[in-house]
Amino acid sequence: MNDRAEEERDEYDQLLVTIGRSADDDLRISVHEAAHAICARLLGHPVDGVTINPGSGYEGLCWGASHKEAFADGRGDASSVRETLAPMMPGLGEDRSVVSDIFVNVYDKCIELMAGRAAERMLLDGEPVVPTDDLRQARELAMLFCSSEEAIEAFIGHCDIAARDLLLPHGDTVMALSIALRIKRTLDGAEIDKTIRIALAHRDIAIERARRVQWQRTVENAAAFEGQFCR
Repeated sequence: MNDRAEEERDEYDQLLVTIGRSADDDLRISVHEAAHAICARLLGHPVDGVTINPGSGYEGLCWGASHKEAFADGRGDASSVRETLAPMMPGLGEDRSVVSDIFVNVYDKCIELMAGRAAERMLLDGEPVVPTDDLRQARELAMLFCSSEEAIEAFIGHCDIAARDLLLPHGDTVMALSIALRIKRTLDGAEIDKTIRIALAHRDIAIERARRVQWQRTVENAAAFEGQFCR
């Protein structure tokens, strides 16, 4: 390890001491928050920023513009969203098509909330730490549509599986973003999208190299077959 690398390692170790976090926890939180951001982008939602530096009430945070503004005003929690939307929800026998956009947004948000734990299970050893706040907020939103504990648990369980399925082909991209987060600590929307583009480009290059290797093996096998049986 050269002097510059040792210096950077010492700076990182000192940072972890300052924020009271182990390297394993920093990795876990970076994967968790990266997954929130990747999941949001896969669902077509903008992401304005993500951080793995601890703040008031959180170890890391991923946000969009509206969420950040609402959070600053004390309105960003899912409980506030539920309290605002609950009076608008139709009762039994009433037309539900008028709130279909609310359902879609709540469904997507619950998948995003479950993405952090899903990525930890995909990419890290051991069972993840229970994402207490993610689960609490998902429950708050699920209560807009679910009238029993069983229904709430089933809905959240479905969103958990949907998040895993969405992220499964993109584990390399989640890891790339988590590395960038551990280096820079906070990324804005443009930096997130740039990191994603670079990771996808590297994946395309790797796929193309593997395709060429496979084609070369096919050509060599064909030549060997011809040499053995076509004399």
